[in-house]
Amino acid sequence: MAEIDDLRVYAVNILQDVIARADAAEDGALRAEAFAELMFEHLVDAGEIDDGIPCAVEGRGIRCSGYFLSEDNDRLDLFLAIPQLDGTASTVLKADIDAAFRRIGTYLEKALTGLHKEREEALTGYDMTRAIWEARDDLSHVRLFVITDGLAGIDQIESRMVGSIEVSSHLWDLRRLHRAVSSGSNREPIHVDFPKLGGAVRCIVATPPGGGYRCLMTMLPGNLLVEMYRQHGPRLLERNVRSFLQLKGKVNQGIRKTIIDEPQMFLAFNNGLSVTASGLRIEDHGDGTADLIAADDFQIVNGGQTTGSIFRAWRKDKADASLLQVPVKITEILSDGDIEDIAPRISQSANNQNKVNMADFSSNHPFHRKMQELSRSIWAPPIRGMQRQSRWFYERARGQYHDALAENTTEAERRKWELIHPRNQLVTKTDLAKYEHSWSQLPHIVSRGGQKCYLDFMDALDQRGAYEPDEPYFERAIARAILFRQTEKIVSRQKFGGYRANIVTYSLAWLSHHTAKRIDLEAIWSSQELPPALAAFLEVLSVHAHAHVTTPPGGQNVTEWCKKEACWEAFRERAIPIPEEVEAGLVSRDRAHVAGSSSVLEEQTSAAESEQVDRVAAVPAQTWFDLAAWAKDTQTLQPWERSLSFSLGRVAGSGKKPTRKQAAHGEKIIAQARSLGFRG
Repeated sequence: MAEIDDLRVYAVNILQDVIARADAAEDGALRAEAFAELMFEHLVDAGEIDDGIPCAVEGRGIRCSGYFLSEDNDRLDLFLAIPQLDGTASTVLKADIDAAFRRIGTYLEKALTGLHKEREEALTGYDMTRAIWEARDDLSHVRLFVITDGLAGIDQIESRMVGSIEVSSHLWDLRRLHRAVSSGSNREPIHVDFPKLGGAVRCIVATPPGGGYRCLMTMLPGNLLVEMYRQHGPRLLERNVRSFLQLKGKVNQGIRKTIIDEPQMFLAFNNGLSVTASGLRIEDHGDGTADLIAADDFQIVNGGQTTGSIFRAWRKDKADASLLQVPVKITEILSDGDIEDIAPRISQSANNQNKVNMADFSSNHPFHRKMQELSRSIWAPPIRGMQRQSRWFYERARGQYHDALAENTTEAERRKWELIHPRNQLVTKTDLAKYEHSWSQLPHIVSRGGQKCYLDFMDALDQRGAYEPDEPYFERAIARAILFRQTEKIVSRQKFGGYRANIVTYSLAWLSHHTAKRIDLEAIWSSQELPPALAAFLEVLSVHAHAHVTTPPGGQNVTEWCKKEACWEAFRERAIPIPEEVEAGLVSRDRAHVAGSSSVLEEQTSAAESEQVDRVAAVPAQTWFDLAAWAKDTQTLQPWERSLSFSLGRVAGSGKKPTRKQAAHGEKIIAQARSLGFRG
């Protein structure tokens, strides 16, 4: 198939995805926002950005569709979406692209000088504008993204300075998006040409037999790293599990101090970088050394904080990075090696000495694979008034839905497949994290953005052990998806003017908490819709949630307020009467699942452990029984945790003390239960 044909198919897919999202939101004005949301997800998958928050601002000479500000306020991404949504891969005029960059650039400049002071706080975009102004003294780099589903012919746009802030421009048109999606890696590889950065780099070369890789050991000057980071930013750190940590903390403060005060000691104090790459071009000297000329897919898998600290010291403290010598180990995965397997293991091994969450964030996690398997085999009940059944499509990796659709060769086959797998029943892994965390009463985590919510979800999943979803879990998860999506529609109809995502997650978290998670999810799965009484109550809840999140104490930024646990704790305590019809629809504890079992070993205890045993032994037996019953009702804890709670009740009732392990687990369980609403 010719490239233009591929691009047209891709344009149609984008169009249909946007329509499905906008229809789900039930708001005619949301196609542009749905397009922006979809593009943010594509750019996250491409490794170009960490996240994106949709937030539309438009005025005389200014326009912006969303933003993302790093936690240390050092980097800002601003986005302007110009959707064509015609499904034809049409051309976007250069004048339109130029105007888009001009408008988003003007918005940036006005935001930096206090545009928010001229705007109503209730208006969409106020928070974004104010956040940019508040970060103005910390910002070192702003990236302006113009994103379109049309074809554009602009090759290069020069960076510029706004005060001391470097502003770079990035155009993502249909062709570039399609290349990122269809490249297999879903990411634009970074190519490094060392002569262009100052000259070839002398290395020591080693190739362990049978390892599937070779290593080059070298020293890189700090100014070369600065230039690489300036050109590519966090994309250099994509496979680095620590790239999710911001440049804060004592370790980074120590690195900064060395860079500024003792640059000559940097080599002695720093462990250096681990890098993976492919397609290394070298000049072999035949004595175990070589000159490194170029590298493809250059990724710093360990040393992200070192790199970021050097860049930040150069940018903020005017440090002379050329004085730094940084030890670097470059690992090239050879043709018989698996880069997707080896690179994360290098990163994980190199970071073992630090307190880094090692949850497997990849789409190959067994949880996602099982969810995919379930979604391909479970039929959803027909929607009221229909006879045809359908399936909910779980997409653990970007593009699976379109790949599956493309396997149908004729138009008739594709229509038939889409009837079975409607686009509005597509659930991604980041969607699932949002739904589950809302129901787990973590709206402040959901409010931190899709990627952070997903990472937190995977962290929680990792702590739960090897949990494997089954059919009942899948059906309840989809019921929660229906609950979330229909609440989105309810909130959209209210036309609050902004903060829809926050209002939805806070409303559902309140509902989950105050009904002890006894909403009849089986009934929602069976009917594929919400009971009218529940839908009406969610409308009431959304009004309360809107009032709460938009009135932060002390004039705080609303978006930042929503990310704080204090915001949730305050809303959780809000008294809102639950209608009798909703109460009548709650399930009883008899509908809960059976518990599992746990085993313990008696071991010698330390003084601290003995104190813990005494504390747990002092908890009355009835409290443990109540906790077990509550957990059974709410399906909050793991089966083994419910079982252990009941066992602790029996131990307490017999007058015996729990074992060390029982006490350790018991104290965590009761603390967790109380944080989730258990009042015993």
